[in-house]
Amino acid sequence: MGSPNDRIVLDHVAHAVVRWQDAWTRYAVDLGARWASGVSGGAGFSPAQLRFGNGARLELLMPSRTESNDFLARFLDRHGPGAHHVTFKVPDLDRAIDAARTAGLTPIGIQRSDPAWQEAFLSPRQATGVVVQLAQAAGDWATEAPEDFPTSARTFSDGTPIPPAHLDLVVHAVARLDEGLALFAGLLGGTEVGRGEQDGVVWAELRWSGPLGLRLVAPADDGLTNPLASWIGGRSGRIHHLHLTAAEPDSVTGARPSGLPSVLSSPPLSAPLASSVAPGSPRLDRSPSSASPFEVPPEANLGLRLVLTQAEP
Repeated sequence: MGSPNDRIVLDHVAHAVVRWQDAWTRYAVDLGARWASGVSGGAGFSPAQLRFGNGARLELLMPSRTESNDFLARFLDRHGPGAHHVTFKVPDLDRAIDAARTAGLTPIGIQRSDPAWQEAFLSPRQATGVVVQLAQAAGDWATEAPEDFPTSARTFSDGTPIPPAHLDLVVHAVARLDEGLALFAGLLGGTEVGRGEQDGVVWAELRWSGPLGLRLVAPADDGLTNPLASWIGGRSGRIHHLHLTAAEPDSVTGARPSGLPSVLSSPPLSAPLASSVAPGSPRLDRSPSSASPFEVPPEANLGLRLVLTQAEP
């Protein structure tokens, strides 16, 4: 019988914005994501989830009814738009909370009032610089798209629609790789499918049974001249970018040839899903494959960097 960790999945990554509509052109038109679910007018925030071609989802969060709860408004005031949290669906929230406490963490914001969606959070101070949401869900959430949600996407030169991009990886920079692995592999059940060191960066790639993976990247040394260490800037970690594969990435608005080291910008490893990897299997000690990536810098995407590589025909 498998461990309860076998059924944990990296469900989605959240992008905090002032208005949903500010991000729709990027994600729905440029990259072809489809509306999955959402609701406006929530207490403190309104979530909208978009689904990419491989089934991975991105959640847009905008403030609403801030007189009831101003946490998202305060986040935007402090940091501006950008990556907000990653969500892991767990089969049993109580067990996940107990496991987190056993690991020395203190889950906060525990909500069990709605049987369809129960949740708890790990704060960025304890979770390598990113908010981690733990959620037990009764099923998938689906709603009709708002009337102003874009329904057209980019087309090839002959007028045929370009297929939706795939959202493949959250690339998360951490100050210490071992701390990232303790959280995302040890506590949250990610299967390590590759590890290496390149260009002053140590990295490990993790997969769950869903379409979205996680690449942890960390400085190979603590030297102040290490560019990644400088970018992390004394924090325990920061989400560096989202990696997508797309047809004609060079034609995406604002995309430019990436100047990032290949260990940061290369496509995900071709690796079996976590559910098909036997415990104790040897990891794949190889570097991610090289490609010709394009980058949409944070200032061109509401504070969240995108890296795009060419989808296979």
